[in-house]
Amino acid sequence: MSTETPLFTLVSGSTPLLVNIPHAGLGLSPGLAGRLTPHAARLADTDWHVEKLYAFATQLGAGLMVATQSRYVVDLNRDPDGKALYPGADNTELCPTGGFDGAPLYRDGQAPTPAEVTERATRYWRPYHARLAAELEAIRVRHGFAILLDGHSIISEAPRFFAGKLPDLNLGTNEGKSCAPDLATAAYGVLSEAKGFTHIHNGRFKGGYITRQYGRPVDGLHALQLEMAQSCYMDEADLERWDPQRAAPLEAVLRRLVETLLHWKPNA
Repeated sequence: MSTETPLFTLVSGSTPLLVNIPHAGLGLSPGLAGRLTPHAARLADTDWHVEKLYAFATQLGAGLMVATQSRYVVDLNRDPDGKALYPGADNTELCPTGGFDGAPLYRDGQAPTPAEVTERATRYWRPYHARLAAELEAIRVRHGFAILLDGHSIISEAPRFFAGKLPDLNLGTNEGKSCAPDLATAAYGVLSEAKGFTHIHNGRFKGGYITRQYGRPVDGLHALQLEMAQSCYMDEADLERWDPQRAAPLEAVLRRLVETLLHWKPNA
């Protein structure tokens, strides 16, 4: 396997917590840039700057895994067999062909074929998940349990997926199935006490493939997804601009969340 950049960066931690950020990458597979529409070339559906928001986590002993490839190459938070996350709703594919705004991503005749989708899954999706699974297992063996915090962000208004404006902080635990109940309660407690931010638990975003696949409390693996509205930490009209001052209030909330997860221990 050969790509221009590694598939991810990984800083292993010294605690049971791993923060995973699968949609912050901007890398494109060879030849893909020329097949995208000019509009899609902006990579607008990136989880912009989420890796910066969580950069502090390694200082606290948490692990941090960040994908380098764009979700337009392959969506690491989708089922590799194409199973819809939300049956009956509008879902993006393993290799997306339409943007969050509903516009096509590819020039006419340039969308990936089924064979190409399979090849991308083999080349990008499977190695990423193999490493993620191995890291979580190593954490579980070392500490007796592992916690996965899957970090995401999205534009605050996306009629394709939800009506109106998205709450700022959207915690997903797959309807309570992906982690211990008291862990979910502790995490949501931090979000619900965050002044100036709206919040919801298991609303429109209940957790994607990663949360559902790796959240197995009975096996000592606890997973939570936090989807954040980009309007609460950045200018949605200026995607690439990172403003630390504007992001500081949210970063403080995330720090409290990470500290809370680090202090949690499963009941004996």
